[in-house]
Amino acid sequence: MTLSRGDVARLLQANELSPSRALGQNFVADPNTVRRVVHLAGVRPGDRVLEVGGGLGSLTLALAEAGASVTVVERDRWLVPVLRQVLRDRAPAAAVDVVEGDAMDIDWHGLLGAGSKWAMVSNLPYNVATPLVADLLDGVPQVVTMTFMVQKEVADRLVAGPGDPAYGAVSVKVAYWAEAAALGPVPASVFVPRPRVASALVRIDRRPSPAVEPAVVAAADLFRVVRTGFSQRRKMLRGSLGSLGARPEVFDAAGVAPTARPEELSVAQWGSLAAAIVAVRGTGRG
Repeated sequence: MTLSRGDVARLLQANELSPSRALGQNFVADPNTVRRVVHLAGVRPGDRVLEVGGGLGSLTLALAEAGASVTVVERDRWLVPVLRQVLRDRAPAAAVDVVEGDAMDIDWHGLLGAGSKWAMVSNLPYNVATPLVADLLDGVPQVVTMTFMVQKEVADRLVAGPGDPAYGAVSVKVAYWAEAAALGPVPASVFVPRPRVASALVRIDRRPSPAVEPAVVAAADLFRVVRTGFSQRRKMLRGSLGSLGARPEVFDAAGVAPTARPEELSVAQWGSLAAAIVAVRGTGRG
């Protein structure tokens, strides 16, 4: 049911299409790879699956093959009719809905419905992967798990922990909302065109509740402190967070060394530090 490299080449040629670098398009052209992604995502018959960036349908067909009910969001208006035709030809009985739209500007709640649970399984366009994952974590609780292929550099940042070279503000955001794991590399040879960067597979599973309770500190306040700290990651926190009112007593209350640097703190420590900053500012002593 899925597409081979020859299938992808023929579809592109027959429809006078070429992958768009501006849209970050690298189409998967290997049946084993898409089936592996579906397996690692744990997709079962009847599962509701969101796919962002359907392309020519390689992964979509593998999801349909697994019996999922799939909603595909595809931005490229030239690809949408080709994708729909591929699905009609190869998976006519599959429950697949193709939506033309920009994943960075779509009404997720209207599309996914309130109170429903979805898995996002995708070959994410490299140019939107980080902001898209962050937006889904922040504002779309219907998406409870994500399994996706992405540029390895981005994957490293998403799964990084304290002390890792790639650890940054987005790593803290992911850890706040979810647990993340790297599932291994994806060879460049499975894509058309072959990307110039390494790719990797990532899985993110949303926590039942955030790693730092909102009663301790609101998410917006926490992330403001995190962004400020990492905006000057070479500085000690007593320097980078001074503008937010991080005085010696704040670090004492949080149990965090003022000489620490942002990449050393866990999400729990960031939560303690943000709560202490908010408390001091609330008393007017910030």
